[in-house]
Amino acid sequence: MRNNYKKGDSKRVGGGKRIGKSLENKETKSLKKGVASKGRFSKSETEKSKRYSSVEEKKTYSKTKARVIKKTPKKQTYSEDIRLNRFIANAGVCSRREADTYISAGLVSINGKTVTELGTKVKPGDEVRFDGRRLSAEKKVYLLLNKPKDFVTTTDDPHADKTVMDLVRNACEERVYPVGRLDRNTTGLLLFTNDGDLSKKLTHPSHNMKKVYQVTLNKALTKEHLLQIADGLDLEDGRIAADAISFITPENRTEIGIEIHSGRNRIVRRIFEHLGYRVKKLDRVLFAGLTKKNLPRGKWRFLSEKEIHFLKIN
Repeated sequence: MRNNYKKGDSKRVGGGKRIGKSLENKETKSLKKGVASKGRFSKSETEKSKRYSSVEEKKTYSKTKARVIKKTPKKQTYSEDIRLNRFIANAGVCSRREADTYISAGLVSINGKTVTELGTKVKPGDEVRFDGRRLSAEKKVYLLLNKPKDFVTTTDDPHADKTVMDLVRNACEERVYPVGRLDRNTTGLLLFTNDGDLSKKLTHPSHNMKKVYQVTLNKALTKEHLLQIADGLDLEDGRIAADAISFITPENRTEIGIEIHSGRNRIVRRIFEHLGYRVKKLDRVLFAGLTKKNLPRGKWRFLSEKEIHFLKIN
C-alpha cells in the first residue's frame, strides 16, 4: 500500500510508487493478395498498356515531376509583408479564421489605426495591436528538453563548456529561452519558449507551479527527517516545506520523491544538506504538468497544442 506524507498528515509515512506490432486489416490483406495473384489483368488491358510509346511515357513522367516541384513550399520569412490574420495567428492569439472574425469586429489596429478589411498586409516594423495589446510577429515556440548532467542552464556563458542551448540550437529558427533553471548536476525537464508572458507566469511564485523531483541520497532518510521536511525547515533564506514527500519504495529509503513549488536556488539540495545528507542524484520528473514520458535523456520535443493550452489556462 502506498503511503504519501503531505503537510498536515503526521500519521501517514511510508513507501510509495515511483513519482513521476500493429495488425493489418482484412482490406489491406485482400489488396496485397490481389496484387500478388497472377492472371488478374485481361488481354485488352495489356494491349492498352502497349499503346503508349517510350516517348509518351517520358513526357508523362516529366509532367508529373514538374507538378511535384511546383508544389514545393516557398520558405517564408518575417522580413516580407504578411497577411494580418497570419500575423495574429503567429503571435499565438488564435487561428487565422478566428483572426478574421476579430479583424471584422474592429479589435485589431495597425500603427494606431483600426483595421476591418480582410486581406490587409502587415509590413516589417508595423505596430499591430489586438484589443489594445501589442503583438509580436514571431511565431511562438514551446519545446521540452530532458536535460542531461553537466550542462549549464544559461543562454550565454563563455566559461561553460556545455550549455543547454547547445542541445536545442537547431530546434527552430526562433530564439528560445529556458524557463527557470536546473543546476549543472541536476537532470530532467526544462522548458524553452519565446513566449515571455508564459515564462513569467510559470516562474512567478504566486502561481505555485508544481514540480516533482526524484532524489537519491548518500544514506537512508529517517522517518523523523521525512516528517520534518514535510512540516517545514528554517533555512538561511527563510522557511521551506515540501508540498508532498515519500519514499520511492519501502525497501530503499535512499530514494525519495518530493513535490515542491518553490523556485529558490538549489532548494531541494539545500533541504537535504541542512539535515546532513548529500544528494547523489537529482532528477526533475514533472514540471507544470509536463512529464518525461517518451523523452530520452538529452532529447527534446515540441509541445502539443493541448499541452500549450493547458499551460496557459492553469
